[in-house]
Amino acid sequence: MTRRPCIDDLHGLAVPEQPTLSAAGDQLAYVLRTSDTDADRDHRSLWRVSDGRPPQRLTTGPADTSPAWAPDGTRLVFLRAPGEAAGPPQLWLLSADSGEPEQLTWLPLGAGAPVWSPDGTRIAFSAPVDPTAVEGEDDAARRRREAAPVVADRLDYQADGTGLLRSVRRHVHVLDLVEQRCRQATSGDWNADAPAWSPDGTRLAFAAAPEPDTDLTPHVPLHVLDATDEKASPRQVGPADLCAGAVTWAGDGSALLTVGTVGGPRGHAGLLRVPTAGGDVVDLAAPLDRNVMPGGTGYPGAAPQLTDDGRTVLFCARDRGCTHLYAVDVTGGRPRHVLGGTGEVVSGLSAAPDTAAVVLATPTSYGEIVTVDLAGGALRVRTGHGVSFADVQPYPRIEREFIVSDGTRVCGWLIRAPDARGPQPLLLDIHGGPHNAWNAAADEIHLYHQELVARGWSVLLLNPRGSDGYGERFYTAALGAWGEADALDLLEPLDDLVAEGVADPRRLAVTGYSYGGYLTCYLTSRDNRFAAAVAGGPVTDPVSMAGSSDDGHFLAVHEFGGHFWRSHDRLAAMSPLAQVDRVRTPTLILHGTADLRCPIGQAQQWFTALRELGVPSRLVLYPDASHTFIVDGRPSHRLDFNRRIVDWVEHHTHRDRSATTKGD
Repeated sequence: MTRRPCIDDLHGLAVPEQPTLSAAGDQLAYVLRTSDTDADRDHRSLWRVSDGRPPQRLTTGPADTSPAWAPDGTRLVFLRAPGEAAGPPQLWLLSADSGEPEQLTWLPLGAGAPVWSPDGTRIAFSAPVDPTAVEGEDDAARRRREAAPVVADRLDYQADGTGLLRSVRRHVHVLDLVEQRCRQATSGDWNADAPAWSPDGTRLAFAAAPEPDTDLTPHVPLHVLDATDEKASPRQVGPADLCAGAVTWAGDGSALLTVGTVGGPRGHAGLLRVPTAGGDVVDLAAPLDRNVMPGGTGYPGAAPQLTDDGRTVLFCARDRGCTHLYAVDVTGGRPRHVLGGTGEVVSGLSAAPDTAAVVLATPTSYGEIVTVDLAGGALRVRTGHGVSFADVQPYPRIEREFIVSDGTRVCGWLIRAPDARGPQPLLLDIHGGPHNAWNAAADEIHLYHQELVARGWSVLLLNPRGSDGYGERFYTAALGAWGEADALDLLEPLDDLVAEGVADPRRLAVTGYSYGGYLTCYLTSRDNRFAAAVAGGPVTDPVSMAGSSDDGHFLAVHEFGGHFWRSHDRLAAMSPLAQVDRVRTPTLILHGTADLRCPIGQAQQWFTALRELGVPSRLVLYPDASHTFIVDGRPSHRLDFNRRIVDWVEHHTHRDRSATTKGD
């Protein structure tokens, strides 16, 4: 007997993450994420799969992440955080023969994801440091120092939930296991992150922006550091206007491979080959015309990995909303597709000489770890943590294409009960980004879709202009024209579904998060067809957003089209707040109090304006929740977020729309 997913299923999900293969490919470790309802947090522990054996739990958690095998496969290093208010994450070491793990670091602000040296004697990682800390200070002195006024010559936001300017920096560290000594290898008023060892173990590469105006300049060039000389300074490699991210070395050490762009952070990220001795930067992924995905919260993908004795690089790129796995020769050529089909999403990546391991989500699975034979393409499912949901069958996302009035083809998915007949209330859900994208994989974040369909709704998911996976021209089509360029891509498909008898025009609702929250406010300030709206983490005023967001300068210059203090007319044309007096749609606003990307004032000013206009409205604030809380926040917050959307749209689509009452 099968059933449909429901919001309460969030409690029971077990989803594997962060697979890592041993160098020989015979052992596979990974992180298993579950929900701890008593502690109200996600629980993460380490597991292992060996040939011929079922998955075996290695650690108890509650926050064990970033596993990495030693080159000889005998040990596993990982990050362990003891739990809330119990200290930052530190490096721990576990023998492959199990036993109790051993703590390796005791850094004041914790450690970062570990990377083994080729000979297995050292571990490199990036870690936060406080340049204002005083050695040997007592707790009282530390509290006085931390309470002192913050003096800033540039805007540096520490995403610690406070929204305060912080002096914390991230720097490369090297832990020598033979000498049992940990040293800080870089220093200064800048950040260095995610180091990578050269094949001979003598150098470390990383991306860093050491210039004093990093809040105004998006460039993050690559650097190389001599790891054999403790007094060595980093040397810049490649162009200064590189916007680099995750980095690895080509097999012969002659070049670095990174995900990023040259010149500025506009358009697709490429898989860039940067010669260490100088020369042209080559985008190995350019022939695809697809965005390379290094992975991040809400953006599935993974850092590139070498295979085939360093001759081939594996990487992730997005196609029609899905993230797939590709391979390309390190010297160039046409990338070839390795893994991923319709409705399948790849995240996480680890490679051995002839095997790759990834997390693969499908239309019926939230994700399991699979390995793929890189020579023959054979696929093997290595975990089965979703077995407890084997009887749960999601309503499928049926792909649709719509042609809008200017001839643009817009792809999307309609979720509707197979036996549904006639017009139904319909929820238009708008993705964030603006360069994110919907796809057809099973979705644990938006379980309210499934619950609404079970209650007789249809749900429409569209990838308008600006969405990822349809080529760079489509990806950049809404730059400098938020709302103006993509509104019809959302509204005209609604007209089509009304004409088809799928959607009831009197019971349309709209929702979205982040950029989707922005478009929810934009549409309701330009169009009154919606009976209900839910704006999550929205942008409501581009001017105040650009001046207060942790990414405000980037958004203003590279998304809005210019400095916010200079482009008043253009920003007004894109601003929901500029036409808030036209809003008549009852609106629920959901926002995290620790949101630095779309600061809480964006929600507050929208709510205040709606209250003054007499539009039914409600503001819900989630304590200490960041911008990504709907993905990685407290389980109770994620459950509440889903439930409130269902309750709000159900209530207001059954109201008499001719009646307008002040407040709600």
